[in-house]
Amino acid sequence: MYRFFVPAEQIFDGFAEIVGDDVNHIRNVLRMENGEKVVISCGQGIDYYCIIKDVQAQCVVLDIVEETPVTTELPVKLVLFQALPKADKMELIIQKAIELGAYEVVPVRTKRSVVKLDEKKAAKKQQRWQAIAEAAAKQSGRGIVPQIHEVVSFSEALSMAKELAVGVIPYELYDDMEQTTEVLEQICDKESIGIFIGPEGGFERGEVEKAMEAGIQPISLGKRILRTETAGLAILSVLMFRIESQK
Repeated sequence: MYRFFVPAEQIFDGFAEIVGDDVNHIRNVLRMENGEKVVISCGQGIDYYCIIKDVQAQCVVLDIVEETPVTTELPVKLVLFQALPKADKMELIIQKAIELGAYEVVPVRTKRSVVKLDEKKAAKKQQRWQAIAEAAAKQSGRGIVPQIHEVVSFSEALSMAKELAVGVIPYELYDDMEQTTEVLEQICDKESIGIFIGPEGGFERGEVEKAMEAGIQPISLGKRILRTETAGLAILSVLMFRIESQK
């Protein structure tokens, strides 16, 4: 069943309206007709199961049949602090991170980040990344559209992490798997977890030391060196599995 995100002000008593780009998608791409079923969400923990009542040029009118609590969101907020990678890798990282349950993604400038974005380019990138997040949220049945933040410095990222319950930083020079296992067992029942992933070439040692001084715990992702686009998805997968296994 197709899923769409609709602002709360477009959901009424017994019916809802879809406007904007989704109207063209419903009319001309999916070619949906009256009587077909869709699911809508306003990102506030409720799924609305609907039947299409009227497909108009600028609006799709829906009859709300049933309201149910969203069951696809993790009870722990996972925030991915991803160092800027080369080329279009960030798009893949965002798409898959959203599928794996990330609550927010924060792009981070680090000392070894090759990509340099000026203010104008950064704004356009952020809009593009947010659109990718919304598409991934629809596809994976999320109850919210996770926020993709503007690009921040490493110091700003550490400040943001202070608002979270715990934080971890996979580091290729840290090989204590026993301690890593203990850390993961301890953090999965926390309210929020920050995950710091370095760029190609990894974090500089000074950055890791600053993170540890800020209370971010180093962990290992095994004996192999993972690419930046793999590392975040690996730890997100592990955390998602552990968190959902505790339900």
